[in-house]
Amino acid sequence: MNYIEIALLGLVVICGMSACLSRNLMVALIIFMAYSVIMSIIWALLQAPDLAVTEAAVGAGVSSVLMFLTLKKLRDISRETKKELAEGEPGKELNGTEKEGGTE
Repeated sequence: MNYIEIALLGLVVICGMSACLSRNLMVALIIFMAYSVIMSIIWALLQAPDLAVTEAAVGAGVSSVLMFLTLKKLRDISRETKKELAEGEPGKELNGTEKEGGTE
């Protein structure tokens, strides 16, 4: 094993741990993409071009795009919820229950 392979394996471990420990979802997603790219390079160095292309296409490509879209959708939902809570509805509490009226 040469120094490049050892360095790449170290980067894979660092990327994996960083993606798991990151509190920011966008940062974790970018680290995950870097992990996939490094893995595809490792597969190419191990003379497995079919796995390298698959890892690059699926790991860094399709999966990352789907996760970006999911993250965008989650942020849109969060913004809508915050906007609705800020505006509030007359006659409703913030937790969604009806306010008590004077009709008892």
